[in-house]
Amino acid sequence: MFAPTKTWRKWTAKTNTNERRVAVCSALAASAVPALLMARGHKIGQLQEVPLVVANEIESINKTKDALALLKSVKAIEDVDHAKDSKKIRRGKGKMRNRRYVQRKGPLVVYSGNNGVEQSFRNIPGVEVASVDRLNLLKLAPGGHLGRFVIWSQAAFEKLDSIFGTLSKKSDVKKYFALPRGLMTNADLSRIINSNEVQSHPKLRPAKEGFAKPSQKRNPLRNLGTMLKLNPYIAQVRRAELAAAGKKRPLEAKVTKEQRSKNKRLKNSNAAKFKETLKATEETTPAHAFLLSYNKVVDTPFTLPKDD
Repeated sequence: MFAPTKTWRKWTAKTNTNERRVAVCSALAASAVPALLMARGHKIGQLQEVPLVVANEIESINKTKDALALLKSVKAIEDVDHAKDSKKIRRGKGKMRNRRYVQRKGPLVVYSGNNGVEQSFRNIPGVEVASVDRLNLLKLAPGGHLGRFVIWSQAAFEKLDSIFGTLSKKSDVKKYFALPRGLMTNADLSRIINSNEVQSHPKLRPAKEGFAKPSQKRNPLRNLGTMLKLNPYIAQVRRAELAAAGKKRPLEAKVTKEQRSKNKRLKNSNAAKFKETLKATEETTPAHAFLLSYNKVVDTPFTLPKDD
């Protein structure tokens, strides 16, 4: 339903719990890849490492000026300024519907215990805060794009193993949940195939030269070779048709040529007779008067009707 706006509208689509947990794990893994962070637009050129983990004292900061000083000390202020400078007026009619401005996303601060960290960081443009116990997929991957720049507190980073588990241990918090295991240890398949260990194996078959050309489906009504595969008798039918057409073709061409020349001579003679008739027509005959009235326009003066 699209209208009217009611409280019982289906506002969100349901997602499987395990599917949502795997998506959060993927977003967390992507936040540790510098290439994905830079592809998303974050300014992390001056950082020493990613993911960025700071001491637990960050959770006790309760002033915004102290929070800005911390971001400046860990070389994350560049991404904050980038998000702050990107604020602009929204395009379209959304600017008239209480969402006038849009701006980029800055770093996400993840904490374990809120001792003032949420109040100090929430007023900085582009910066968002989240608890490690309630990680939101929309904050880890805004717009469905992986690679959010995350600043972790040490306690929050160490708590990830108990929340999501490890490859050898299930989660302590989420029931029956284990981390998704990769099907391959090394996903670079071309590197594995071209490695010296694989290429030097004695049972390896030699590489095939060339490739099998894919077969193209052809129309048998237009392609004679395809029709012969389906119906070999069509060759005799075509020969008989060509033989019959070859006998009739010269006679038809001769008759058509003679008839064309005869029609042309008759047309020329009729036109000549018509011209002679017009020249011989006297001016007093009705035919001549008709020709004059047909080719000549007589101007008649226009007069207004007289009032009685």
